[in-house]
Amino acid sequence: MKLARLWSGTFALLLASAWVGSANAGDPNGNFMIRVLGTVIEPDADVGSISSNGAVVPGADADLDTEVVPAATFTYFFNKNIAVELICCVATIEAHGKGALAGAKLGTSWIFPPVVTLQYHLDPIRGIKPYVGAGVQYIHFFDENSNIGGNMKINDAFGYAIQAGADVSLGDGWYLNADVKKIWIDTDVTWNNSSLGAVRADINLDPWIISAGVGYRFNLEDLLKGRSSAPTLK
Repeated sequence: MKLARLWSGTFALLLASAWVGSANAGDPNGNFMIRVLGTVIEPDADVGSISSNGAVVPGADADLDTEVVPAATFTYFFNKNIAVELICCVATIEAHGKGALAGAKLGTSWIFPPVVTLQYHLDPIRGIKPYVGAGVQYIHFFDENSNIGGNMKINDAFGYAIQAGADVSLGDGWYLNADVKKIWIDTDVTWNNSSLGAVRADINLDPWIISAGVGYRFNLEDLLKGRSSAPTLK
């Protein structure tokens, strides 16, 4: 919780810094946008198998809880239609048992799951600017904690992402945003447990990432004090 609050404050500070540094410079044609978002991470988990000492445990299954976290995106526009976006946050995940493991809390972990996408932004329609994108996600797992004893280790993972969203203009470079991403990503979890032995689970995480929030668009050069006029992207 402390780390989540720290990231929330950091994102707010980033947005405030952009506003102060480019006061009166918000620009719907700008080449950079920062968004602060509330984000739901909804795992669509599928456990391929759970084994103990190499033998599959019949009927054993697991699931991951839904998480709600603050997040931030940083988008650079190459021109009026093409952009690249980074979304980042820090969250926790909790795994619990199903089937033969029903009722068991298996473990928790912090995750750092940045997603980078290349986007195509359609021309605005009455202030609404839809976009689509595709890219990659990398998840770093840290501070893993086993609830069934022993040590738990979750392997870092790499996967693929698609997205769709829209920005709604509020004027002066401010926008409302809604965005949905689908990720395909797999990982392995291992426990070294004195009573169960070496336990391993193969998990397809495949989360939905659903976000909504506010964005501010401006010219990066104005923020860096490197130019006096801005290029027109659209």
